Amino acid sequence: MQVKNPPHLESLLPVFESLDAERIHRKRMLAGALRIFGRFGFSEGVAGHITARDPEFPETFWVNPFGVSFNRMKVSDLIRVDEEGKIVEGKHKNLNQAAFAIHSRIHHARPDVIAAAHAHSIYGKSWSAMGKLLDPITQDSCAFYDDHAIYDDYTGVVLDASEGDRIAQALGDRKAAILKNHGNLTVGLSVEEAVWWFISMERCCQAQILVESMQRSPQLINPEVALSTRNNEVGFPFAGWFSFQPMWQDILAQYPDLTD
Repeated sequence: MQVKNPPHLESLLPVFESLDAERIHRKRMLAGALRIFGRFGFSEGVAGHITARDPEFPETFWVNPFGVSFNRMKVSDLIRVDEEGKIVEGKHKNLNQAAFAIHSRIHHARPDVIAAAHAHSIYGKSWSAMGKLLDPITQDSCAFYDDHAIYDDYTGVVLDASEGDRIAQALGDRKAAILKNHGNLTVGLSVEEAVWWFISMERCCQAQILVESMQRSPQLINPEVALSTRNNEVGFPFAGWFSFQPMWQDILAQYPDLTD
């Protein structure tokens, strides 16, 4: 289970004067996060999605429309979807049904989750074929120590909400899940946090694949040290939020039009 942010860091998080201001912020972060996914090469045709719960209507969420490039995403492209899968706001009319089946059930099961991220990234889907958890072999991987799960019931493209329920059940109260033979999924108390966990998890998968390719057993970090590192240094919600900030600065400088 994720621990709460240290109280002395809470003052660094944004404070909003209204629900509308918070909505604008979440949509800006979501559009920027999708651009970042594009920059990292996480796009795979039309697959991949990030969602952000609406602050005023929390039973609905914002998501990227089906078939629009991550690299061209703008705030004005985002669509808001209700709990029945109906688009209730936005100019686009296409919804990725897999995005709805997975994310709607995660948002329903986890009221604390503001955002969820999933893509068919190369190292994430490669590691998912192993059907096992990441080991605490680096400082970065400690963020996921005892805080990620495996969903091991691949049945094809997720189009049924009942499978979304099973994914949410496997995720439990953790920050991430490895969907076997599929890829990774991460969640957070903000868009920034969820997206950073996804990027960091992708790199942790890459690191473990490289280590295991050496055909030697990696030296694992002591469980107590791994847990302490997760809770106090690299794996609590503020750490995820703050780690996202340099990427947001870079993507906004490169694509100022994303807030349009």
